[in-house]
Amino acid sequence: MAQLNLPSEIFGNVVVAHTPEELGTDQANLLVGYLASLERHNVVLDLDATEAFDSDGLTALLDSQDKLRELGGDLKLTTTNTNNRKILEITRLDQHLEVFESVVDAVKSFR
Repeated sequence: MAQLNLPSEIFGNVVVAHTPEELGTDQANLLVGYLASLERHNVVLDLDATEAFDSDGLTALLDSQDKLRELGGDLKLTTTNTNNRKILEITRLDQHLEVFESVVDAVKSFR
């Protein structure tokens, strides 16, 4: 069975996970379960390395936020990648998910 393992760091009660180069159907199906399985449910997802999204990948971001909130946590995004910011704006996901310029700001927002 396929599984997703994203590079991550822990800052207090927050996990920072770095998304893969592509966030498509294959990764999307695994993302929600992976994030929900982390020891901490306050998650910052760093999208800087991601160069391609599809609708399943974008939907997985919202599904992940819903799941983490059910578990008492939350999902926040960070990206300095202009294309990723545009995608989040065009799809209006930036109105549903908090998007930060820096990982540090996103982590601090959990306090």
